[in-house]
Amino acid sequence: MYNDASFLKAMKKKTLRAGIVGSGFAANFHFDALNRVHGTVVEIAGVYSPTEEKRNAFARKRELHSCETMEELIDGSDVIHVCSPPVTHEAVAISALERDKWVIVEKPFTGYFGDGSDSFNGDIFPRQEALDGAIESIRRILAAEKKSRGKILYAENWVYAPSIQKEREILEKTGGQILWMHGEESHSGSHSAAYGKWRLSGGGSLMGKGCHPLTGALYLKQVEGNARDGRPIRPVSVSTRTHAITRTPGFRDDGHIRANYTDIEDFAMIHVVFEDGTLAAIFASELVLGGVHNWLEVNANNHRAICNINPNTAMQTYNPVESQFQDIYVAEKIGTKQGWAPTSPDEDWFTGYQHEMEAFYRNVAYETPVQSDSRLAADSIAAIYAGYLSAEKCGAEVRIPSISQ
Repeated sequence: MYNDASFLKAMKKKTLRAGIVGSGFAANFHFDALNRVHGTVVEIAGVYSPTEEKRNAFARKRELHSCETMEELIDGSDVIHVCSPPVTHEAVAISALERDKWVIVEKPFTGYFGDGSDSFNGDIFPRQEALDGAIESIRRILAAEKKSRGKILYAENWVYAPSIQKEREILEKTGGQILWMHGEESHSGSHSAAYGKWRLSGGGSLMGKGCHPLTGALYLKQVEGNARDGRPIRPVSVSTRTHAITRTPGFRDDGHIRANYTDIEDFAMIHVVFEDGTLAAIFASELVLGGVHNWLEVNANNHRAICNINPNTAMQTYNPVESQFQDIYVAEKIGTKQGWAPTSPDEDWFTGYQHEMEAFYRNVAYETPVQSDSRLAADSIAAIYAGYLSAEKCGAEVRIPSISQ
């Protein structure tokens, strides 16, 4: 679908200017993925982040222009990459949309980040407040998109991961009905320094990790509904539990798992019910050693599929001496390179980063249909914050608010 040679041959490649907002982990993998786009010619107009030292270091290493203001970057770009912390996503996206730019928004799309004070405590505020605030943020972004000549491209790489896209093909060609799904994203803790404080990240494991398999599941139900009946199948309710295990008095810290969270959960499970009565069960945590654990299992009325994103067995290595692999990348958050390891020959390929970026730039250049759009992003965030309200109620079922678009 995203590598159709005849399509590319029929189209003259367009040149698009990309602007990157942010200078951290997400900005780095967006830059790498842009260098693998072949359906269009991408010129990186520059990078902006508010910390001058980090911005200049990021730009210098990649031979990019360091913009002194976000407005300078937006005005000089056709597509804006929102790779800044989640608390900034709404403001950056709206600024770009108001200038009629297409906007690639990293996950999570938006959220609720407290009252704006440094003293905000994510442990004690009412979760209805978070749900209401997140829905209001979604509506502001969607209103800006509606007025704009640009569109939102939601950077959920799970949607574009090859295994998920293969399942899309199976659903479309067989007309299968998904009965239930279960999936997970877990590892030993986030890279981000901002992660761990609700006022910066908008939540913990459910937000930061659960958003990935959750959005993958929501996407596949959209695919199913569109293929069979011409309309997506939407989520209607959730039941959720969350826990802060590394902050319990009995937790024993041996140094292998990140354990410096301030006011967020490090474990979550969310049960999603769709409007056709089918369901998905998603787990997310910071409590898993041995690398990133990303997978989604689909149980349909005519097939079963297990989408292993990380780890997978495309390649396995045995290394008897840790130092021998010192300069060799094995897999994200693997912990140790000694012994047997699920060595990924191209981790970005398996996780969908390059496929995502190729699809987005084809969407912009040739106005092809967007797979991961603002509607999917809105459903994901609405489900997550309904989940936080459910967790406050010890797992009671909560309806997901309807967001008109």
